[in-house]
Amino acid sequence: MTEKKDIRSFTIDELKEEIKTELGEKPFRAAQLYQWLHEKMADDFDEMTNLSLSFREKLKERYVLTTLKKLDVKISSIDGTRKYLFGLSDGNVIESVWMKYKYGNSVCISSQAGCRMGCRFCASTLDGLARNLLASEMLEQIYQIQKDTGERVSNIVVMGSGEPMDNYDNLIRFIRLITSKEGLNISQRNITVSTCGIVPGIKKLANEGLALTLALSLHAPDDETRKKLMPIANVYPLSQVIDACHEYFQKTGRRLTFEYSLVKGVNDNLNEAKALTELIRDQHGHVNLIPVNPIKERDYVQSGKKAVEAFRDYLEKHGIQVTIRREMGRDINGACGQLRKSYMESEGEVKA
Repeated sequence: MTEKKDIRSFTIDELKEEIKTELGEKPFRAAQLYQWLHEKMADDFDEMTNLSLSFREKLKERYVLTTLKKLDVKISSIDGTRKYLFGLSDGNVIESVWMKYKYGNSVCISSQAGCRMGCRFCASTLDGLARNLLASEMLEQIYQIQKDTGERVSNIVVMGSGEPMDNYDNLIRFIRLITSKEGLNISQRNITVSTCGIVPGIKKLANEGLALTLALSLHAPDDETRKKLMPIANVYPLSQVIDACHEYFQKTGRRLTFEYSLVKGVNDNLNEAKALTELIRDQHGHVNLIPVNPIKERDYVQSGKKAVEAFRDYLEKHGIQVTIRREMGRDINGACGQLRKSYMESEGEVKA
């Protein structure tokens, strides 16, 4: 038996061709179907009531309609942030975060189940990489959250579990689908893609003709410190990473964000602030300082408030634009991978 195709990952042009050549249906059916998949965000072919019963039966026979199962949602009593745990069809689990801001609702999505990058301060990577997510599984995180909250998502951050550049083709397909005018039509300018510094991916993304914001997980101003925090630094030295970021700005005109997690006694003193200033002085971007979220498997400790403010003040004094990230969802394990990790541990205990 032929394996069923993942119909939610089809672009509108691919769907038109598929409907015509494989199902023998008229082109306008593709537009109807695409609307059900990406605007009405249908969970089942039977919801598609303006499609004939015979057409729906053909769809069921040949295609899978990817959906995510909501396993858990935790709502912060502090700021209303929602942390979702979703189940995939193969038993893997992923997480997403919904955050409400004055400018609109932002969702942080995962691009992989787990991660193989090994960053020392991140819970996502503790169990390694299970697999890449399909474009449809990335879309579904937004669709399910939008249906659950009843509110439109206006901003997307691909900064949850996983390294987006390690799942490049599905990432680009997802972006083209979510920004499609026939779908949710979210502005490319409202999408941020984070990377730990995979140089070929950054350069490739620069040539896609997209207007995305690129966020570099920097976390240290020199290779020696960065290697302690991020194994990827052993592959791509900072000189190459910064050059790739500059190339991204030159080709897209989009300012970069430099993510910098402050870890007490590791990368948070004024010598590091000075080195960071020298590293990015000529770059077009700003620094996002992040007081690191402690995880029990690591002994890293969040920098104190005075150290964070002193670090910020030094950068500002030397002409670097900087913000301290507002902590969201601290009371519900808001950091990447924490909810998924605790769920997997509890499931393991049950099965044992």
